[in-house]
Amino acid sequence: MPSAPSSPAPTPPDSSEPLTIDGHHLDFDAVVAVARGGRSVRLADDARARMERSYAWVAQAGTGDRPVYGVNTGFGSLARVRIPPAQRATLSLNLVRSHAAGVGDPVPVPTVRAMMLLRANALAKGASGCRPLLVDTICAMLDAGVTPVVPERGSCGSSGDLAPLAHLGLVMAEGDHGEAWLDGERLPAGEAMARAGIPRLRLEAKDGLAITNGAQLTTAIAALCCHDAAVLVLAAELAAAMSIDALRGASRAFHPAVHALRPYRGARDCAANLRRLLAGSRLVDSVPDKVQDAYSLRCTPPVLGAVRDQVAFVRQQVAVELNAATDNPLILLPEAMPPDEDDALPLLDPDNRAFSAGLFHGEPVGMAMDGLKLALTELASISERRLYRLTTGSLSQRLPPALIGQDRPDLGMMLPQTTAAALVSECKALAWPATADSIPTCEDQEDHVAMSTTAARRCARVLEAARRVVAIELLGAAQALRFRQQEEGVDCVGVGTGAGLAWVDELLGGLDPARPPGELVETLVRGIAAGSFRPRLPALLEVP
Repeated sequence: MPSAPSSPAPTPPDSSEPLTIDGHHLDFDAVVAVARGGRSVRLADDARARMERSYAWVAQAGTGDRPVYGVNTGFGSLARVRIPPAQRATLSLNLVRSHAAGVGDPVPVPTVRAMMLLRANALAKGASGCRPLLVDTICAMLDAGVTPVVPERGSCGSSGDLAPLAHLGLVMAEGDHGEAWLDGERLPAGEAMARAGIPRLRLEAKDGLAITNGAQLTTAIAALCCHDAAVLVLAAELAAAMSIDALRGASRAFHPAVHALRPYRGARDCAANLRRLLAGSRLVDSVPDKVQDAYSLRCTPPVLGAVRDQVAFVRQQVAVELNAATDNPLILLPEAMPPDEDDALPLLDPDNRAFSAGLFHGEPVGMAMDGLKLALTELASISERRLYRLTTGSLSQRLPPALIGQDRPDLGMMLPQTTAAALVSECKALAWPATADSIPTCEDQEDHVAMSTTAARRCARVLEAARRVVAIELLGAAQALRFRQQEEGVDCVGVGTGAGLAWVDELLGGLDPARPPGELVETLVRGIAAGSFRPRLPALLEVP
């Protein structure tokens, strides 16, 4: 039986206070803490009360003659079909079963945990018309480490991530269906839930829709990408500074007066970080006749600055989605509305609070993910170009060709640079915008879809590739700086670039010529992902 593409064993539970969700205050740090750190989750009391009132309205409306989508009607193109009361619970279960049509490898466990948290938080807003018991069950699963096996393919991002969320529903609902990870084992859902002591649910009307309506897999991938991309930008700036130092770059291109004339926030912050990292270097500005550097050095602030700006924008977009209601229909009761929006409620029919709309559509997050993967592709591309200069004798200000050490007959950084080139090419192929595509589904009821999940999955792949490219540049820049130190003295490097070099050396435990370079790169990749360089460089400006 295939394993998840990351370790399926849950992280030991976080010893910190439980995260209380209310549909309004979830942030990136909390998502990461639950997804990767095992932090426990609870439903806030005020959110529970909102959900109870929303659920009561749905229960009452379901007894009347007025059609309420998904409560006493069919779904999608079958919305005109009325469902008798005795069949509504069966309809809800059948919705989950029929929509669990995902295929392919399992989604990584941390991403599924993020998806579960986000779905629970969306329900906590009290606009979904479902029981608090759904959120309580998801919270219990998160706390116990019961993680549904969710295939990664099968969602068009509209009506949200139906198939992935339905696989969550299979584990939650009674019946002989679904699979879950528990303690590193892939088990039938019933066995996993029984071992964890979590009762499975007898679904009611609206429960099936409440579980499946929303772009939470897209947003889970996006939230983790936003967190990781902000860290990767700093690692890319560190790698850039180390390369510029090793290549005896010219610092005038980073002067604050220069960037004040084209005052993009990202470029100014990137230039400021480069100045901090290069401060005290005797290598920069050490070539008297050099007027300017190649673009991959001189244009680092405009390029990585544009990446910074894009990451900041995407974080703003995804931050909205972390606390969004995405159901269809929405149950618009006064207590579920934001304080500054409740003035619109008197205009609503008090007897019909169920509104069918399109808030499940993944376009806002999907387009953001397409933009982010383009930005990360550029981050990787310019990183590889600096690496190429480091390893090309005629371009490197007299560094050894391919950074080959004089004391051993090896190939130096020649093959790692080839790997970086392959990774950049892969990023370029993945950078094509997925949300530019659409294909109709559901008998043309869903005639414009977002492809947001595809955009998010591709963004995650680009991020992983870009992280490896930056790791290879760090490896090459560290080797180049060692050569400079042999020539000029240990103190020739900048304060920040020296700290970066020390971090690389500590992480790798020195350069053992017997270790394949791929092992060194993967060690650096793990260090970048963990952000372990950040405590050494506290003065760096982070992505806002």
